[in-house]
Amino acid sequence: MRIGIFGAGAMADALGTRWAAAGHDIMITGRTPGKAKALADKWDAGAGTFQEVADFCDVALIAVLYQGLESTLAEIGDALRGKPILDCNNAVEIDHFTLVTPPGRSTAQQIQEVTGGKVVKAFNQCHAKVWELQPPVFDGRALVVPYCGDHSDALEAASRLITDLGAEPLLVGDLRHALHLEAMAAIVISLLFGGRDQHTVFNLVAS
Repeated sequence: MRIGIFGAGAMADALGTRWAAAGHDIMITGRTPGKAKALADKWDAGAGTFQEVADFCDVALIAVLYQGLESTLAEIGDALRGKPILDCNNAVEIDHFTLVTPPGRSTAQQIQEVTGGKVVKAFNQCHAKVWELQPPVFDGRALVVPYCGDHSDALEAASRLITDLGAEPLLVGDLRHALHLEAMAAIVISLLFGGRDQHTVFNLVAS
C-alpha cells in the first residue's frame, strides 16, 4: 500500500516506522521539511510537498498537533478528495482535559468536511510509545484498536494497517462515533499527564 504521511512528529514516526517495516511504500511531508526528510531517510522512503504526497498515496495519515491542523488542511486543500484518510489526532486542552472542538463535532468530521476525503478515526487512543511495540501486546493479548468511518474501502484499508501493526481492529460504527473515541482519548491523556506509564491503554477484557 502507498501511504502518504502528513506530519513529522512522534505519531508519524512510530506508525511510519512500523508500516515501512511491514513493506508499505511511504512518502512524508510536514510543516518542517527537515524533520520530514529525516524520517524519510530513516525509512528509506521519499519526502515531498503536500501535493506530491497527496498524489503519491493510496491512503493518507494526518498526524499533527491540533494547533497546526487548520493550516495543514489548508495546505492539503482538495488534494485528498475521495481518498482514505486516517485521523489519529486529538483536540484536547490540558487544563481540564476536555475537547476543544465545537460541541457535537469531532476532528475526524472536520477533516472529512474540509478535504472531501474518506476519513477513518483510528490510532488516537494511545501514546506513540505504544505503536513502537513490536507487536503491541498487553497481558499476552494483542492491543484492540477501535476505529470508525463512513466508507467501506477506507475502513478496509484501516483494518489492514491496524493488523499490520500486530493489533486487532475493532470497528465501532460510522464517523459519528469519532467524537466518542476522541473523548476516550481525553481520559487517556489525563492519565498520562497524571504520571501513568506511556504504555497506558484502554483494552477489552476477555470474558
